[in-house]
This record gives sequence, structure tokens and C-alpha cells, in this order.
Amino acid sequence: MTKPIPSVSKYMTTTPQTIRGEQTMADAHDMMRLHRLRHLPVLSATGLVGVVSDGDLTRAESFKDVHPERVRVDDVMSPMAYSVTPDAPLDVVVQEMARHKYGSAVVVDHGHVVGIFTAVDACQAFADLLRTRLA
Repeated sequence: MTKPIPSVSKYMTTTPQTIRGEQTMADAHDMMRLHRLRHLPVLSATGLVGVVSDGDLTRAESFKDVHPERVRVDDVMSPMAYSVTPDAPLDVVVQEMARHKYGSAVVVDHGHVVGIFTAVDACQAFADLLRTRLA
């Protein structure tokens, strides 16, 4: 008998830190450093509009005349955030992240960001599943 595949909600980080698009790259850096994060969902008044990663910030800063204290997050974010619902099957989410090389999936429920599932969370889920299903 096989066990059902868990949903992403079992392994996601709940109540993730978020940032507004009008905030600066410096604000994003500060938040990432303070909370030891690599991904921040970007919100507007209407909801999720993208995700900014430490890689996005680093790439943007490699360009001449980019000043992190003046450049807005929505100018450097990835506008097409991979988003899923809390009940999305873990295998589907992980497969999609691997296929497209996404570093995270933003978990959205009824228009509200309720979690984030990152590659680190995927590693934790893999370890847990190995211990509980293959032991």
C-alpha cells in the first residue's frame, strides 16, 4: 500500500517575509540579511506581482550606475513568480521547480501569500520522506 503524496503546505515556510515593489534593493538586501532569506515575494495593493531573489539583486548590482538605495524592487524582480495553492501535491511542485530551475514557489490561498516553498524546504522534505517511506 502506498502512502499519499503530501501537499506543499506540509513543508512550506509559513508567514513568509514579503516586500513591496516600491521598496528599494537596499531594503530587500536588509530584509534578506536580517531574516537569512534568499527569496522575497513581491506584493502590490492587488496581491502577488513577482519574486525577488538574492541572485536578482546581485545581477542588477553588476550593472554600472545601479544604486541599491535608489533602484526599486519591482525594477529587478522576476515578474512571473511560480505560485501554487497550499494543497498542491509536493511531487508536482518539486518537478516544476526542477524543470524550470525555480528557486522557490510562492504559496497563495485566495489571493493571499500564505507561504513559500524553497529548494531548502525541498531538501528537508526529501530527507523526511526518505526516513519515513524508505526506512
